[in-house]
Amino acid sequence: MSNTIDIPDLINSSKIGRFQTGMLVLCGLCVIMDGFDVQAMGYVAPAIIADWHVSKANLGPVFGAGLLGMLVGSLLFSVAADKIGRRPVLIGSTLFFAVCMLLTPLAGSIEQLQLIRFVTGLGLGAVMPNAMALAGEYSPLRKKVTLMMLVSCGFTVGAVLGGLLSAALIPTFGWQSVFYVGGVAPLIIGILMFFLLPESMQFLVLRKKNLNQVALWLKRIAPDAVIDGATRFVVQEKEHKGAPVLQLFREGRAKMTVLLWVMNFMNLLNLYFLSNWLPTIAKDAGLSTANAVLAGTALQVGGTVGTIVMGQLIDRSSFRRVLLPCFVVAAVAIALIGRPDVSLLFLFATIGVAGFCVVGGQPAVNALAASYYPTTLRSTGIGWSLGIGRIGSIIGPVLGGELIRLNWPNSTIFLVVAIPALVSALMVWSMRRPAPAA
Repeated sequence: MSNTIDIPDLINSSKIGRFQTGMLVLCGLCVIMDGFDVQAMGYVAPAIIADWHVSKANLGPVFGAGLLGMLVGSLLFSVAADKIGRRPVLIGSTLFFAVCMLLTPLAGSIEQLQLIRFVTGLGLGAVMPNAMALAGEYSPLRKKVTLMMLVSCGFTVGAVLGGLLSAALIPTFGWQSVFYVGGVAPLIIGILMFFLLPESMQFLVLRKKNLNQVALWLKRIAPDAVIDGATRFVVQEKEHKGAPVLQLFREGRAKMTVLLWVMNFMNLLNLYFLSNWLPTIAKDAGLSTANAVLAGTALQVGGTVGTIVMGQLIDRSSFRRVLLPCFVVAAVAIALIGRPDVSLLFLFATIGVAGFCVVGGQPAVNALAASYYPTTLRSTGIGWSLGIGRIGSIIGPVLGGELIRLNWPNSTIFLVVAIPALVSALMVWSMRRPAPAA
């Protein structure tokens, strides 16, 4: 008589061992290099301007091309991952953007640089949805949000690491060295993933593929589990036929999908406005160059703390109870940043709170999508939410530039930018409490 093993139930009842820890570390390293390479262009921009004798405006299309590539990559390759698996897409995209980073120093003109950044963005855009999906599918429910958000936090860590390494590399080895490091590291990580990274067991069971491999991975998670040739593996979900994107709007998922898309759009608009314009606005407001840079750093530090704290709070409570006050506080903090004649300590504290809520809130939104959608739609759900959100990431810096060009006072600019955070809060308030998918 055969025994039956429910994959999610077994993961939920097991301790997190070395096998799962290794998988989470690999996903985290991949996301760190994603953050490093996404931000690399910003760090080398001043050196390229000096080396090529071009204006700052010439690099605007280069930044936009990278973000556009990420948008397209999120939309296309997240759907592919729900068809062929997370593992091949994550490994392929990592190796792809690694090669593109190594080719970037060969660009000899703005046009060539714009093209290579767009192509690189295609690979970068596929990393977060699949790393998040895979991390969630190997995490027990009691720790799922915390672990997914820690993996997602790698993006911010990579961005900070990129700044530190760029500051050390560029003066000695030139701006090209940043791209060489940003290419070699993910190349090594991609090779390690090829040998060590498992596929989603839920995905394989639903597709009825490589069940012998599923048995081997399960024994590494739960060595005491009784598994033999007659064991039947199950996942309490049904497989969804047809176009994955259309499935996001079926079986009662339409409302939540729209809420997630709007939330991503608004929060990434805020995040990229603050990341791109905060140091410049702070400098124009009278802060020294060093303090203006520290203002931008305070945003990222607040985001890192927010990611760690919110993950644990959500695991103990719910997304709705944590994210609703989070985005309300974000709106207040953003509005306060623009107040004139405040102390430096108050300004940095306010920026830190905004970072906690906006930068730290984004991994929570990603984890919400990963928790809501079933296995066969998970990568598509995360990827399309992020893809729509990345339209906001493009609009945010552009909107900031237009408001500055109109000579609006900082107090008014930040009041306007606080509105998207209120819209995000409204989206959270409007959502029903979804039952997490396995």
